[in-house]
Amino acid sequence: MLRAQGKTILSFAGLHIVTRAWFRFYAELNVFVAPPYRQRPFEHACARDASVKHMIEVFGVPHTEVALILVNGEPVDFSYRLCHQDCVSVYPGFLHLGDDAPMPILLQPAGPPAFVADAHMGRLARDLRMLGFDALYRNDFSDDEIVRLAVEENRIVLTRDRDLLMRKPIVRGAYLYSTDSDTQLLEIMRRYRLAEKAKPLSRCLDCNGVLETVSRKEVAQQVPPRSAILHEDFRRCEACGHVYWEGSHVTRMRRRIDTLLTVTCMAIPAN
Repeated sequence: MLRAQGKTILSFAGLHIVTRAWFRFYAELNVFVAPPYRQRPFEHACARDASVKHMIEVFGVPHTEVALILVNGEPVDFSYRLCHQDCVSVYPGFLHLGDDAPMPILLQPAGPPAFVADAHMGRLARDLRMLGFDALYRNDFSDDEIVRLAVEENRIVLTRDRDLLMRKPIVRGAYLYSTDSDTQLLEIMRRYRLAEKAKPLSRCLDCNGVLETVSRKEVAQQVPPRSAILHEDFRRCEACGHVYWEGSHVTRMRRRIDTLLTVTCMAIPAN
């Protein structure tokens, strides 16, 4: 053990550790940290000049899940360098902040957000498309491709892989806490306030393309003869050409959409 300028410095494995800081993770973030650190303040050694972002991810918490960091009661961003005996409070992205609360790290995206879902999120991507949101998905997306799409197209990464969310280039992402597809959809709807931005049945469920209104005559050869006779309203995907019409499956889908929007709006408190 060494001492310098009143600070305790430990050295092991060739790495200098400068004093210690206190940490406390709140709410959903405790899913990521080790059991001994959950739901309580704890003291931990920090590398010399370590950023608060680095230490948060040392404990297993992806930076995309953090909405607010307070150090000694004051808001800081990820670049803050930790000092001896700092007290760090870390709050999750699901947090709803009041008007007088400190500024969160990541604000909600302006306008309808765009998503990219990893290989295990096919059902979620399809449901987001049902609500009219731009959600890219392929079951063979590599992590590198997801990172590229997130960066180049300013997309929010949807995944249960926290290591993927810890990739430095990813600015916005969402860890899905539930494994149930319906609950996952509600998580994303609440987190990004999608109910007020939804444009249901405006995107292709298969390829994510935008739907255009077309006449019965234009699609007569693409739909079953009975459907061409019974229905007048048709839409076709501009990308893949898939045709949609108001059959019984769409009626069931609209009922589900109405329920989702109602439940989501009821669950979000006014700020």
